[in-house]
Amino acid sequence: MSTLEPPKTGSAVEATPYVTIVLPCYNEQDHVLDEVERITKAMDSSGYTYELVAVDDCSTDATLARLEEAAPRFPHMRIRAFHRNGGSGTVRRIGTQEARGEIVVWTDADMTYPNERIPELVQILEKDQTVDQVVGARTTEEGSHKILRVPAKWVIRKIAEKLAGQKIPDLNSGLRAFRKSVARPYLRLLPPGFSCVTTITLSFLSNQHDVYYLPIEYAKRAGKSKFSFVSDAYRYILQVLRMVMYFNPLKVLMPPALWLVGIGFVKFVTDMVRTPFYIPTNTIMIVLSGMLIGSVALLADLIVRSRGE
Repeated sequence: MSTLEPPKTGSAVEATPYVTIVLPCYNEQDHVLDEVERITKAMDSSGYTYELVAVDDCSTDATLARLEEAAPRFPHMRIRAFHRNGGSGTVRRIGTQEARGEIVVWTDADMTYPNERIPELVQILEKDQTVDQVVGARTTEEGSHKILRVPAKWVIRKIAEKLAGQKIPDLNSGLRAFRKSVARPYLRLLPPGFSCVTTITLSFLSNQHDVYYLPIEYAKRAGKSKFSFVSDAYRYILQVLRMVMYFNPLKVLMPPALWLVGIGFVKFVTDMVRTPFYIPTNTIMIVLSGMLIGSVALLADLIVRSRGE
């Protein structure tokens, strides 16, 4: 866990920023500069040395041109342009890998998150060395497909809480700050899409890194949403299962294995009462299925525990 003291603006080590803010930008031409100005104003007032890495994810509008045109006004902004669309997860992974700051902040450029509160997230990490990640936990839902998203996200979050073994107020908030040194081993696990935020949350929780949830307001996005309800919700569920399988496969596989063996045993007893000395094929298949899944669970757990990370 880092014990670095945050350098303040004007110090001798200003060339090495304490905070790196990774800002994915994809077709945000109408408001990207408003977001950049909001972030830089908050960080300039905070006293923390920082860099703002604005990553253009191969936008098809004038987002990159407007960032480049405004660059002289924002000396702390560094522009990174992708030549093909990699997805928000790819942007955040590469931005974090290239970050020079000890504290990395993820946020969005669509005016939904209260980015003026970024210094608050950093301050929590600075003052409490036991906390490794601070998540802006949204108290409202203003995204597209709200009628479908709210119950779907609730179900996914409850599954994640059950598998992670702890309460998660917001599983996939896009506003968060964390220690780069702690996150580094998990960056290779980040998927290219929106579920990258779910991945980094579960990676920290599954490895006993303390996560602090800071309640925030969530505004209606500016511009058109890139979120696809069916495909992205499906990816979220898969990613939750994948991450728990990666760190603790017994939690996913052992319950169904034990249920199948238990059901098979009850059915076996019932079959013996009804037709003594005759075991139906389906009873054998249920028991064998449970034993096979249980064996896979134990083997997967052995692999996880022998993996050097």
